[in-house]
Amino acid sequence: ASFRNPITWMQEQLMPKVREKATKEEIEASRKEMAQRGEGGVLDALPAPEVIEAPGKRAEAGSSRKVHTEHKYSTANFKISHRKLNKLGQQIAGKPIDWAIMQMEFSEKRASKRIKSMLVTAKHHASLYKSLDDKKLVVAEAWVTKGPRSQKRIDIKGRGRFGIKVHPDSRMHVVLKEGETWAEKAEKERQRKLKRIVSAGLVREDVPLRNPRPMWAW
Repeated sequence: ASFRNPITWMQEQLMPKVREKATKEEIEASRKEMAQRGEGGVLDALPAPEVIEAPGKRAEAGSSRKVHTEHKYSTANFKISHRKLNKLGQQIAGKPIDWAIMQMEFSEKRASKRIKSMLVTAKHHASLYKSLDDKKLVVAEAWVTKGPRSQKRIDIKGRGRFGIKVHPDSRMHVVLKEGETWAEKAEKERQRKLKRIVSAGLVREDVPLRNPRPMWAW
């Protein structure tokens, strides 16, 4: 018998090895054997959960993937008044995501850059993680909340007096949903106006022509 180094043998025994992943057939066979011996778990007897489809969406056949209809995102708390930030929220609420990003790009407000960055990130996450169509995304909701804390500083005044300056912080929340694009809205409005057009040559109203005299010509 050949002599083996005990250090080498100990390294082989203690060295972590790659564990082969069991197949589904082997897992099912082992579960059946444990159930026959009465060693099965409590959760094995529960039925499989049902997949609930979201309203307005249909999941793929045989797929248990959750279907999302909206995506919520928000900025971090930063130093700004909630009244000033609410003006930007009113500007982008109900508008397509691309239009809202363009408005923040050319806005002169100090917080417009931060809001634009948030909208771009929210659009990317909605298409990547929620499988929403980025060309039909609309800012369905936009609201502002106050931050958990506000900085206070001393406001030096004359004659030995002082006040307190309050530096508030706030954040903006948005909800993105799939909606009508600008082209679809324009076509819908065009069809509505065309439907209201009534031509005298095509439609004749059986109403007698009247030319009432003015009330003052008696």
